[in-house]
Amino acid sequence: MAFTPATNSDADLERWIEKLAGQPELDRLLSPSPEERLAAGYGHTLSEICQQPLLWTDTALRLTAVQPLLAQLLDGAKWLVVTGSGSSQYAAECVYPALQAELGIPALAAGSGWLLLEGVRAIPPARPGVVVSLARSGDSPESAPVVEGFLESAPEVRHLVITCNGDGQLATQFKDCAQVTVLVLDDRTNDRSLVMTSSFTSMTIAARSLSWLESAGMLECTVSRLAEAGRHILLHQTHSIAELARSPYRRVLFLASGCRFGAARESALKMLEMNAGAVPTMAETYLGLRHGPMCMVDRETLVVCFLSSDPVARAYEEDLIAEIQRKGIGGRKLIAGENIPAALLDAGDLAVAIPGMAALGDDNVAVLDAMVGQLLAFFRCLAGGLRPDMPSDGVISRVVNEFTVRRRKREAL
Repeated sequence: MAFTPATNSDADLERWIEKLAGQPELDRLLSPSPEERLAAGYGHTLSEICQQPLLWTDTALRLTAVQPLLAQLLDGAKWLVVTGSGSSQYAAECVYPALQAELGIPALAAGSGWLLLEGVRAIPPARPGVVVSLARSGDSPESAPVVEGFLESAPEVRHLVITCNGDGQLATQFKDCAQVTVLVLDDRTNDRSLVMTSSFTSMTIAARSLSWLESAGMLECTVSRLAEAGRHILLHQTHSIAELARSPYRRVLFLASGCRFGAARESALKMLEMNAGAVPTMAETYLGLRHGPMCMVDRETLVVCFLSSDPVARAYEEDLIAEIQRKGIGGRKLIAGENIPAALLDAGDLAVAIPGMAALGDDNVAVLDAMVGQLLAFFRCLAGGLRPDMPSDGVISRVVNEFTVRRRKREAL
């Protein structure tokens, strides 16, 4: 079954873009006409980054409208697997620890390619369970075959498709299937740019909302506060992020803990994609960096730290940042969070202070981290003379090229 509620906030979006045009760093990019922005190669990407706070609110309204349907889907489920490919997998990684803690059932994130290859042995054996498929286009070669495979080999498994494309294969092929619930987000989340921005954060919020189904007030309040924080980043932090993006560095390390590690992985991918591979990246946890990966951190490495509010996690993170300072490794740092200690910042470092981040909680702010990563990658791309809408000259594409899908012999249920 499919559900696509109708919403319309085009006028609100136009007013918001006009407000952003008053911000110095964005004024020169937004003052040209939409057609001129597209011709310059950044029109889609910039608009899709900027519109996110408004689309998060729209996503919350859509989830509120289908709460009874989703509650029925999850009723009696013994586990939850959130899946996707590329950025969609990282969106899954942003939400599954919180979903497990709040729903009280095992939850995990898994790449669609892993599920396609491993089949039923990649999911827990108990039945029923729920597979949540996240997809911007729904047309990636592995997306529909994963659902098809489980419908055949594990018919007691239920499916939720969260997609940004109502015309994609995931949205259309299973719309009349009783075992599959399809939720289509606002068409504006279906990014026209090569890279995923609005789609990533909107699907992250939609999937995160699955544990708030019994409290529409919590869903709407949390997303409203996230949108306010997102507007703050765009209005007050864009210039500083853009300046840092244009500074000299050869590669970028992104550090995060918990649900925010998915945002670190997504930010690393955005920098890699938007710069056509010219800026190598790595995402790592604070506790994991010491176990080998620290050897890549040199004076030409920009270190991006998503700083936790949880006191225990923050203590570990501050220890690691202090160790980097003590060893004299790493170049400039960008630290995003709230109440950032001055002792963590060296000359030339950037603190992206986001009011209200601590009150929102570390489980809910991955979309804000991702926005910081998007802006950093976008302005680095422009500084390198590339076109953010399509920087890679066809090496990678908006939708993954078709490949042959292989089927194993029918698996045991």
